[in-house]
Amino acid sequence: MDVNVYDFDKTIFHGDSTQKFYLYLLKKQPKIALYLPKQLFYFIPFALGKMEKTKFKEKFYSCFKVVKNIDKEVENFWKINIKGIKKFYYEKQEDTDIIISASPEFLLKPICEKLGINNLIASKVDKNTGKYTGLNCYGKEKVIRLNKEMPNTIIREFYSDSFSDEPLAELAKKSYIVDKDNLYPWWEYKRNKKRL
Repeated sequence: MDVNVYDFDKTIFHGDSTQKFYLYLLKKQPKIALYLPKQLFYFIPFALGKMEKTKFKEKFYSCFKVVKNIDKEVENFWKINIKGIKKFYYEKQEDTDIIISASPEFLLKPICEKLGINNLIASKVDKNTGKYTGLNCYGKEKVIRLNKEMPNTIIREFYSDSFSDEPLAELAKKSYIVDKDNLYPWWEYKRNKKRL
């Protein structure tokens, strides 16, 4: 299968969907603020490189335990935030597109369905507990998940805002960095960044 592959946050969507959803929940269900001390407590070892990213995110997402009807909140969140999908994606979209993201699958699945995106690979997070099944879908893990879930995929074009996705960029025939609303050839952009 010869397809285009996209990261989600800051690539086809303006901003970080998980951060925006968390801020949305703080307004709608302020009870989750009770978890802020715990979240800050675990952020310190994570920032110092002493806690693995998946474990930190599990601790952070534990606030989902007190969210009432999280499916409804996700639905309402995307009613407000669907406008954040970038114009370039609508212009390039194909039925075979694959989205690969570190954001929780339960958060991205509804917006992908709204957009007609049939192929989503994302972090498997229990929406009721914040617990992960497997690792955070980030960096090399994205390649592992792609090979496992959609073997023999040939990436025609790959789009991301982050060099952390270089393992996927290396597999693509063409790769692009998305900087806000602008697209740049990956390797040329990287060389120019190194000169700065």
